[in-house]
Amino acid sequence: MNANSTIHAEVKAALDTWANSYIQRDIERLLSCIAPDVDVVMFGTGVDEKRIGLTEIRAQAERDWAQTDAAAFNLENLMVSSAGSVAWVSSDATFRVELGGEAMAFPARFTGVFEKRSEKWLVVQAHFSLPAMGQDDGDSVPS
Repeated sequence: MNANSTIHAEVKAALDTWANSYIQRDIERLLSCIAPDVDVVMFGTGVDEKRIGLTEIRAQAERDWAQTDAAAFNLENLMVSSAGSVAWVSSDATFRVELGGEAMAFPARFTGVFEKRSEKWLVVQAHFSLPAMGQDDGDSVPS
């Protein structure tokens, strides 16, 4: 069910705050965008990047920042659906990083689930992924 324009705008604003806190490397602001639940989960693009709870999510963000000079993700073609106090999103994304003076950008995908608590939309589940390398358009599996 597509979210109405108000919910779409509120969830997009929550995503923008989250993305900007990541760019600014503001860990407290970043964590304030995420539900403080023990079972909140975030999957990253790395083989070991399954993070459960705020402590692990904090460690992942800090690892990202320690391994890059700058890092950002931009979401494009955002789709927001909702039912009651829950919204789920999907988006194309672009990761941008700077490392040793070299800028890199690569395509990604994002899905997430948000819950509205005390008038604020919080991340309860997030998943970033990269399209499979070596898988051509029209193929269902990598070559």
